[in-house]
Amino acid sequence: MCWRDAGGCQCRAAMGVSRLCRPGSWLLLARRGPVPKVTTWTHRSFRTSITLLKQDDFTKILSNELEKVHKKVKDALPGSDWTPFKSMDHLPPEHADIVIVGGGVIGWSVAYWLKKMQTKKKAYNVLVVERDTTYSHASTVLSAGGIRQQFSRPENIQMSLFGAHFLRNINEYLGILNEDPVDVQFNPSGYLFLSSEKGAEILEENYRVQREQGAKVALLSPEQLKKKFPWINTQDVALASYGLENEGWFDPWLLLSALRRKALSMGVLHCHGEVTGFNYVTQEMVTSDGDPVNFRRIHEVIVQAQNSLETQPVECMAVVNAAGAWSSKVAEMIGIGCGSPGTFQEFKLPVEPRKRYIYMFHCPNGPGLDCPLLIDSSGAYFRREGLGGNYIGGLSPLEEEEPDHSNLDVDHEYFQQKVWPLLAYRVPVFESLKHAFAAGAGDVSVLLLFQEIISGRNRNW
Repeated sequence: MCWRDAGGCQCRAAMGVSRLCRPGSWLLLARRGPVPKVTTWTHRSFRTSITLLKQDDFTKILSNELEKVHKKVKDALPGSDWTPFKSMDHLPPEHADIVIVGGGVIGWSVAYWLKKMQTKKKAYNVLVVERDTTYSHASTVLSAGGIRQQFSRPENIQMSLFGAHFLRNINEYLGILNEDPVDVQFNPSGYLFLSSEKGAEILEENYRVQREQGAKVALLSPEQLKKKFPWINTQDVALASYGLENEGWFDPWLLLSALRRKALSMGVLHCHGEVTGFNYVTQEMVTSDGDPVNFRRIHEVIVQAQNSLETQPVECMAVVNAAGAWSSKVAEMIGIGCGSPGTFQEFKLPVEPRKRYIYMFHCPNGPGLDCPLLIDSSGAYFRREGLGGNYIGGLSPLEEEEPDHSNLDVDHEYFQQKVWPLLAYRVPVFESLKHAFAAGAGDVSVLLLFQEIISGRNRNW
């Protein structure tokens, strides 16, 4: 018998059967006598009994099986978020050269600049420890997002000038290849400070310092102020200071996200947890007079992972305290503010958390596109929020009226009794306001001594 398939001629002879085959033909020839029984052969392709799996296939199968087990565990333990196969990406490592405590805009900015300024790639490892992964209590995202150069100290002015340059050219710093450009919604509408007769001299002195440092600021008389911003009540205003360039506001959440994303792309490590303490090493040293001195330094940072009772010591070379309003708590862990009288450790880090309210209100006939961030001589402030007639504003309370900062509850009566009357007096069109339709509260870090930033190395550590 002869058969042919698509692959070519495949002929077999069985039981004396002659064969003759050519392409496209079937032929059966038999000799004399009974035709023998022909055995039918089944054509099958050759296959091995075991299929070799590629690594990707194995990983996929394993992931599917783990997912099934995960589902069984969740079904067996309803209401539980625990899973034995949860990602371990955010657990603290055993070693990092520099540990940054706090993952707000300061912490991630420090991490970014450490990586950007390193002379050799991967010269050192940087770890950011953030306890509030949702940033629900973070001062960064709960702020009004303002930037100004109208300060009294040259250092603050210079930092803010660079900050404005950074925001205007942010993609040169935080842009990532093949990703969307960074846009922090920078609104360069300026700051406008109003001063009474009592504060006019200080405003003039600050103006001189600001101009010397290169800030573009202008002083306005009450007449000039009224001409430029006719919606302002200039009564009892002796002098105004207006930022012409590089001042305004931006979206702090977008800036934080961009800093974090860029730092991670540069190799910065991060973990979700809280710093609960430090381990130290003590070295004996001898002074030039021959007196022995014990030198103690931080050897490990103790990190408690999120949603866990376990702690992980992280060996490190240096620690950056970027905990914002809670920086003094971190400082106390290493003894700052807990030392004996007469020692440097006696003095507490002068930083405390204070709760501040930001109210949002609507006024269809309010100031338009030219509205700056106005700070009244009374301390009340406001700025526009978008172009739909919405504004945000607030007022820092007096020392004796400081609210409880253990929660983020908002006091709506404070707006009606304290904030609104001051804003309505300065901007008469706001008299139609009766309440704020939205409000938020956040903790800010207040420096008790000089109201200035604290930066530098603790010489005792």
